This record gives sequence, structure tokens and C-alpha cells, in this order.
Amino acid sequence: MTTVSIEGLSTVLLVGDEPQSLEKTRLLLQDSGLSHVLVLADSRATLPFLEQHPISLIVLDLAPATNNADLLSRIHRDYPDIPVVVETTSSDVEIAINCMKSGAVDYLVKPVEPERLLAAVENALNYKFIQQEASSLKECLLNDRLEHAEAFAEIKTNCRKMRSIFQYTEVVACSPQAVLITGETGVGKELFARAIHRISKVKGQFVSINVAGLDDAMFSDTLFGHKKGAFTGADQYRDGLVSKASNGTLFLDEIGDLNELSQVKLLRLLQEQEYYPVGADLVKTSSARIVLATNVNLQERIKEERFRRDLYYRLCSHQIHIPALRQRREDIPILLDSFIDEAARHFGRSIPAVSPELIQALMEYDFPGNVRELQARVSDALARHEDGMLSLDGFTEISSAVQQHSPAPSVAPTAGTAGIYSLFGRLPTFREIEDYLIVEALKISEGNYAVAASILGVTRQTISKRLKSIE
Repeated sequence: MTTVSIEGLSTVLLVGDEPQSLEKTRLLLQDSGLSHVLVLADSRATLPFLEQHPISLIVLDLAPATNNADLLSRIHRDYPDIPVVVETTSSDVEIAINCMKSGAVDYLVKPVEPERLLAAVENALNYKFIQQEASSLKECLLNDRLEHAEAFAEIKTNCRKMRSIFQYTEVVACSPQAVLITGETGVGKELFARAIHRISKVKGQFVSINVAGLDDAMFSDTLFGHKKGAFTGADQYRDGLVSKASNGTLFLDEIGDLNELSQVKLLRLLQEQEYYPVGADLVKTSSARIVLATNVNLQERIKEERFRRDLYYRLCSHQIHIPALRQRREDIPILLDSFIDEAARHFGRSIPAVSPELIQALMEYDFPGNVRELQARVSDALARHEDGMLSLDGFTEISSAVQQHSPAPSVAPTAGTAGIYSLFGRLPTFREIEDYLIVEALKISEGNYAVAASILGVTRQTISKRLKSIE
């Protein structure tokens, strides 16, 4: 029996005038995983019923001797957000066309094959969710609303682009579909996966695994478990991570490196919510929400015939792309402060002041390892720091990389420029001075653009434009 991969709290209403047929459909839908299925054996009571009950989908049985065709039009008029799937014994094309014009999202001629009915119900519920998702996303973006800011507390940012990604993440977090998170190594993909887990409010735990380097045997055993005696050394039954993540979230990192056999098994898990423990003949059903991540371009992998096209299409419903740190340089100061605080606590030291030249160098560096690299370099610098300001002396590789990228002419300081040389080690450009002032003002204002603009005597838009030019 195919499982309907739709949120279990979706409520389906079956309407018709044949109780036996309605009951048969109810049992079919419940066996497929839809626990909230209601039956209304008197179609005349439909509209009053909808006034009192929130319904996700209606399956309407159009019996020839009834006026249910008119009912369909009234449902669409009064409740246009509720999709309606029509069942009827008539194969008349004109009737089918009229039903679709009256608001039906699908038209099934009885007797209907169970698989066909389940597919129609799943598609209709998906259609409704997509409508809700689009509406929610539009409202979030227009109102600049973030309802679950606490879920993103671990992700430090002052970037407007990142806030938009937060808003999209909120919208898709409760979707029944898998979520694919993309981005370079070190950008924080698992932090977003954990945010999705918190927002979705699933009852189970968050289970994470990096699948890169796992052969098919290890992949299957790790995710699906095995039965006793499945292979040499399997002396007892073992649950896999899919089972461990029941009613929770399963996060699969680096899925772009899976081999083809493992990709086939992952596709089945995503499509059918089904899997076989190693050595078992009986299929098991998964209730885990699945979030996946990769740092590679899956479309390029498809061209290289290293990734299945059908699996990619299954993953592309919801994609979250996290920009590299060099594309959101305005986040460097706030991340630097956070990592310095973290490292100082770890090493039991006081928090040092930061030299302006260090901030300037970090703002110019491209960070191929992204946020993870910044965190590691700050931790290493704090471990070796003794006293005074935290300076470029603790970041020699970054200092060398920045100097090679933009060598500065050697100019001797004068009495009037000594203070500037003490900050930059050389005579800076106008742009460098402006960038330095903006960075310092943002530090003083704790990332508040309006306050920083007031300090510098410029507009908020000036700061925003300059930070965008740094990206």
C-alpha cells in the first residue's frame, strides 16, 4: 500500500450519498497514513459543516441522481482555498470539463483504482500546501516578519539577505516535503537544519549523519539497521538512524557523494517513506522528517552521471542556498565578536580588544572555509594570545593573503599621519577609511544600521550601499 506523503494533521472530508462507498474510501485513506478523515453521508449538510470545521481537502462523490454538481460550485465560491477531488460514475467529457471549471482539482471516474485515488489526494494536498506556502512567504517578505527568531539564535548575522533566507526557512519548515540545503563547506548548513527541526515542532529528536564516504553496505546498515544474522557479526537486531529519528528530523549531510545504489534507496525512502533493514523481508515505514545538504552542484553531478536525475527532482521542491561569507562581509564583525567571546570562555581568558587593522584584514579576506574557518582562526589566535590587543600577529596567513591580493605602495609617515599609520600600518585609501569607520560604527551600535548612520552623520542607505559594494 502506498503511503500518502502529506502532513498527518491534514483533514480530508468525504462527501456523498452512498455510505458504503464513503466508508471504503475512508479506510483506504487511513491505511495510507491519513489519520484525519471525516465522512459526511448527506451532501446537503456540506456547507453548514464547512462553517464549523477546518478542512484541508474534500473528496466529493457526484452521484447521478443528486445535485452535487451545484454543490461543487458553491464550495468553490465560498471556500476557494479548499481543493476538491471529484469522483463520479460518468465518463462524459463535458461533465468533466464543467467540474474543472467549477473548481475541481481532479476528476476520477469510478470505479477508481486505489493507487489513482491516493495519488489524486496527495497531489491535491500538495497543491493546497504550495498555495499556503506562497501566501505565507509573500506575507513574511512584505511585512519583513520573522516569527521564530529564537530558532536562528545560533546563526549570527546582520545581513538582509540572510534574514530573507530565515523567512523562507520558516515557511518551508513545516512542509511534508524534504528540504535541500546547499552552500559551500563551512557556511552553517547543519545550523539551518537544526532551525528547521525546532520550527517544525516535531516530537522526535534531531539525528545527523555525514554520508560522504559511506559505501552502500555501510549506508544501508547505518540508516536502516539490520536483523539478527543478516551478515557475519550481526549477532543481534539493530535499529538504524531512520528509526532513531522517528517523529523527528533526519539530517543527511553531503548527499552529493552517495553512490548510485544508495541513491536508489534514498529515493524510495523519500517517495514512499519505506525502507528495508538489512537482511529483512518486511518493509518498515518511516515517520522521520528528512533534511539534506550538499556542498556540490548536483546539476553538474547529473551531467557527469554521478547523481540520479529523479532523485534531484524529488529534492528540488524546497531548496535553501546559504551564501558564502565573502558574499556577506557585513557579518564578519558580529561573527568575530561572537567567536572571540566563545574562545575566551573556553580558554578562561579575558576578552581582548581588537585592532582596527585586524578587522580591516578580515573584511578583505575571502575565507574559502567560510564561517567555520573564521571560527577556527579566532580560536587558534586566542589560544596563542598573551596580552594587549588582538592583532594581525595572530592571523599571519590572513595577513599574507590580503597583502598579496592588494599590495600597498610604501609611503613614509609624517607627523600628521602618524595616527593613521598606527591604525593601518600605511597610508590608507579613502575607501579603506570609510569602510573602517562603518565597521567601527556598526560595532559600537551592535549592528544597528540606524544608530551607526547617526554616529557617522550619514543615512542608513549610505551604509547599506557601501556594505553591498563590499560583497
